[in-house]
Amino acid sequence: MSEKIEENTNSMKGIEENDTKQTEENKKTILIVDDEKPIVDILVYNLEKEGYNTLEAYDGETAIEIALDKKPDLILLDVMLPKVDGLTVCRKLRHTLKVPILMISAKDEEIDKILGLELGADDYITKPFSVRELLARVKANLRKNEGTVEENEATDSPKEDKKKDIIEIGNLSIDLEKFEVRVRGEVIELTLREFEVLKYLAQQPGQIVTRETLLEKVWGYEYYGDKRTVDVTIRRIREKIEEGSTPKILITKRGIGYYLSTNSNKK
Repeated sequence: MSEKIEENTNSMKGIEENDTKQTEENKKTILIVDDEKPIVDILVYNLEKEGYNTLEAYDGETAIEIALDKKPDLILLDVMLPKVDGLTVCRKLRHTLKVPILMISAKDEEIDKILGLELGADDYITKPFSVRELLARVKANLRKNEGTVEENEATDSPKEDKKKDIIEIGNLSIDLEKFEVRVRGEVIELTLREFEVLKYLAQQPGQIVTRETLLEKVWGYEYYGDKRTVDVTIRRIREKIEEGSTPKILITKRGIGYYLSTNSNKK
């Protein structure tokens, strides 16, 4: 695995530095959690070269301690860890930290992906991966998280028309100010990523949105995203907002993408 990453390290030399380097004042800190030191060393080298500060942990127990103490801006979290596995680490940290968590694993089975996203992970990348791909996802998730924070802060200011903050489509109601979703009047608990997906679809009801567009607009990148991540997130949303096995609110257009039905009448 480390050889695969090392091969891709050289490809990063041609990337424009002015676009990626950060000033000392706004440097972001990345916590890298992996029990393979060669991988950690390579990631530290490349992340620091791109202007990030880094923290390191080689087991789940230490990862939790460092994350809660240092509060990094993003966490790269391997699934297979000693002491406490990565999925458990993700679940525990998600209760207190709102930073992006990117799960990393050599396993590509669907169950791992589902579990990772269900527990609150923002993204999932499988080994072997290229350094270029990982850096693209790090940048995209940090950028998306900053945008969410700014949007959250903006909701603290008075607004003339509160109705603009609520989207209602049939039985679905999305309060953009409170980050709250209701279906048939019942509050639905969604992760931040699930909320962002639903909000984006709700802003254009009835319009089919491709997986590629969701990756770009919600996850924040175009070419490095795994489309299955979108599918799993959609599936999780459906499990929470739909009744029965046939979707009435969040509809699939086979081979194209997804859309919110405008024919879901209130009961």
